[in-house]
Amino acid sequence: MSRSVEFYFDVGSPTSYLAYTQLRKICDEMSATLIYRPILLGAVFKATGNASPNDVPAKARYSIKDLARFAKRYQVPLTLNPHFPINTLSLMRALTAAQILQPQRFIELLEITFGAMWVDALDLNDPEVLPAALMKAGFDPAEILGWVSNPSVKDQLKINTEEAVARGVFGAPSMFVDDELYFGQDRLDFVREALTE
Repeated sequence: MSRSVEFYFDVGSPTSYLAYTQLRKICDEMSATLIYRPILLGAVFKATGNASPNDVPAKARYSIKDLARFAKRYQVPLTLNPHFPINTLSLMRALTAAQILQPQRFIELLEITFGAMWVDALDLNDPEVLPAALMKAGFDPAEILGWVSNPSVKDQLKINTEEAVARGVFGAPSMFVDDELYFGQDRLDFVREALTE
């Protein structure tokens, strides 16, 4: 029986980006299906009383070093975004919409968004920057940004986020193998082990 990993993420989270760079490899190696669950991290924080590591100065300083350690271990590029934190509501709605309206291009859009945020360190809240990045990647910015106001897309992102909280999610990235929660990109070894059980 094929196993699966549910990946709850927000592109505004650098640890979600790092997890993303590894989860596809893990799932390929373990013949598992990776299921993407876009959520709005700010809403998760509000619902659970959690906060970004950025809100605790000592933790923020440590996190910067730890992110660099893991990027080196994973051999992936990582540029800390000087515009962080970025409001990701429109980005997460666009990704949710892609899953519904253009599922064949979802991974491509996700790759571009994570890359723009955590490799190119672009200010994706700038009204000119995001459309330019989308156009460069061969997407129609007007179409994608039009998705953001679609009521069914808004509802789906809200459903994803509420479902995550109901399942015990308090931050991102969060992964589930069956009903077991694994939080943080530094817990991927446990995800791999769970897929062998």
